[in-house]
Amino acid sequence: MGEKFLIQGRKPLSGEIKVKGAKNAALKVFIASLLTDKEWQIYNVPEIKDIFQEIEILKDLGLKIEKEKKGVYKVRAKEIKKTELDSSLSQKIRASIMITGPLLARFGEAKLSYPGGCLIGKRPIDLFLEGLAALGAELKGDKNTIHLTTKGLKGNVFVFPQISVTATECLIMAAALAKGKTVLKNAAMEPEVVSLVDFLNSCGAQIKGAGTPNIEIKGVKKLRGGRYFTIPDRIEAGTFAALAAASKSKVKIRDCEPLHLEVFLKILKKIGVELERGRNYILVRQSKALRSVKVVTHEYPGLPTDLQPPLTILLTQAKGLSLIRETVFEGRLFYTDILNQMGADIIMCDPHRIVIQGPSRLYGRRIISPDIRAGISLVIAALIAQGKSTIENIEQIDRGYEKIEQRLQKIGADIKRVKN
Repeated sequence: MGEKFLIQGRKPLSGEIKVKGAKNAALKVFIASLLTDKEWQIYNVPEIKDIFQEIEILKDLGLKIEKEKKGVYKVRAKEIKKTELDSSLSQKIRASIMITGPLLARFGEAKLSYPGGCLIGKRPIDLFLEGLAALGAELKGDKNTIHLTTKGLKGNVFVFPQISVTATECLIMAAALAKGKTVLKNAAMEPEVVSLVDFLNSCGAQIKGAGTPNIEIKGVKKLRGGRYFTIPDRIEAGTFAALAAASKSKVKIRDCEPLHLEVFLKILKKIGVELERGRNYILVRQSKALRSVKVVTHEYPGLPTDLQPPLTILLTQAKGLSLIRETVFEGRLFYTDILNQMGADIIMCDPHRIVIQGPSRLYGRRIISPDIRAGISLVIAALIAQGKSTIENIEQIDRGYEKIEQRLQKIGADIKRVKN
């Protein structure tokens, strides 16, 4: 039946909003638990759809996963009963492809249907297969199924032809138990990669270079149990900052890590957003005049592609011509058609570039959320628009943001969740 958001725009916002644990960090640690038969405790887990779906997949394999309390889970992969992922479950979330790494490393086999989830840019899985093959995996699948086997993974040198966070993390997990040394070149440097590596090392792994393009992994025979605290979600923190700036509101974003957002915060200042950084907070003040900018998305530490949509909303309120170039994902700018229907003045030069003429007054509309990041950005657009908006297909937004309407209500937003 589904649900939708009803939003009355242009309500004054103020107060504090807390950032949850990073979806893209917690997801990987749950998967990494397959590497050991010891118990792991995972803290600060966001209560979101993607996490719930992944827990279903892992439980189906035989993992014992217990929720101790909100955001805290006990995980133990002691009695794995199979190495084939349930096709109806794995096709719902793209992170399922990453399960191949730990399964191969510990059990020598992994089988799954082609993963689903967000379809932005179609996100090919070639890098995963090439990387695992370099470590000794053999592909036996067909056009619908990926079937990987190995008599034992062995360390090797693998150069990523393009940077991929998830492929980097998958190969780190696979190499952690492989025989010998693995060197990953042109690896992703995101904070989520560093967080995963730091935790694996605390459990007995031997990994060096996380946070740089070259990562060295010396395989070990087994890993210990451990406790992992999920790092703050930098994408959520940046999204809230864009909302505060676009609505010209004073909002304090708490429990975040500003060091993970240095480039994004620098861009906000260039636009004219007045903000203050603390050790674990960002305070956005009521900004007066917003200026246009030219920006390019890039892998970390550059401007995150996941923050490009909320930045686009902000730039509809800035004076002058802004240019955004999307270099990470194909097709990520198509949501701007919806913004034009709301009153924005955005020209798509090609699938990778848009020009934004601002400032524009936005008007409430009936909207269908296309994906996670565009979806939350359309919520921002509706909150600053004149009149009422209805946003449908909010299951996409729920994949990445925990009870977002309740949290926005606490800073004054007029947003309600209703049944379709």
